[in-house]
Amino acid sequence: MPPALRALRGATTVDVDEPDHIKARVVALLTEMLARNDADHDSLVSIVFTTTGDIRSMFPAAAARTMGLGDVPLLGALEADIEGGTPRCVRVLMHLTTALPRAELRHVYLEGAKGLRDDLPG
Repeated sequence: MPPALRALRGATTVDVDEPDHIKARVVALLTEMLARNDADHDSLVSIVFTTTGDIRSMFPAAAARTMGLGDVPLLGALEADIEGGTPRCVRVLMHLTTALPRAELRHVYLEGAKGLRDDLPG
């Protein structure tokens, strides 16, 4: 299959709203998203991050830049404040080119976000 533009989802949570902790969790999430999908820096088109309103000390995009993704278009937004939603959550929508068909993409949910999409495989 020729490479196509695909969207990959991921999420993680943070225990505390502190820059070093947020950076570690975001870097771990992005690293795992790339690894599970055999993707690399050159396959990235853009990344959209959302955070819940209780994360205020660091932009997730700043964490992505520390791992060399500064030339990838990065965007942050505030997640909707829904009653019963997962607190201290960072969500990611990664756009990439890949030869993998959509059904073979491996979305990644870590830490307290593991139950957000239990309908998706591994």
